Amino acid sequence: MCVAGYLMGSISSAILVCRLFGYPDPRTEGSNNPGATNVLRIGGKPAAALTLLGDVMKGVIPVLVANYLNLGPLIAALVGTSAFLGHLYPVFFRFEGGKGVATAFGLLFALHWPSGLVAGGTWLSVFALNRISSIASLSAFVVAPACIFAWLSPAFWPILVMSLVMIARHRSNLQKILRGEELGFKKKDQ
Repeated sequence: MCVAGYLMGSISSAILVCRLFGYPDPRTEGSNNPGATNVLRIGGKPAAALTLLGDVMKGVIPVLVANYLNLGPLIAALVGTSAFLGHLYPVFFRFEGGKGVATAFGLLFALHWPSGLVAGGTWLSVFALNRISSIASLSAFVVAPACIFAWLSPAFWPILVMSLVMIARHRSNLQKILRGEELGFKKKDQ
C-alpha cells in the first residue's frame, strides 16, 4: 500500500497540466516549484485548479483505499504520507517534485476531516492576513499534528513527520520571508 501510495504521489499534476496547456515546465519558471501556486502564476486559474485537484486527489485516494480495506488510522496515515513523499520526490520526474501542500491537505481531509477543517481554516485565515501562500501552508501544518494528536492519536507520528518534512521543504521560502522577498498575491483592489 505504501509503494502504491508513493507511485500515485509521483504523478506530477503540475507538470502534466502545464504540458497539456502548452505552458513551460513549472520546475523552470516562476518559483521553480511544480505545484498549484506556481501554475497559477504561470498559466492562470483553470490550469491551477486542475493542478490543485490532481494534487489533492493524490492524498485522498490512497487514504480512502486504506480506510476501505480497514487498515486502521496508522496505516492509512503511512500510506497517505507515502503519497506525499511521492509528490515531493516523484520517481517519474527525476525526483523533482513540489512542496506537497495540496497532497497533504487531501491526506488530512481523507484521514480525519475535522483536522482537515481546522488546518484549512488556519490556512485561509493566515493567507487572508498576509497573502503569502507559504506562510499560510506552514501555519496550517504546524496546527495539523496537534489536531491529529488530540483526535486521532494513532496517526500522529506519520502526520508529524509529514509536517516536519514539509517545513524543511519550505526552507527556501523561510529564507525569503526573513529577507522580505517571498512572493505573495496582491488583493484585487491593489
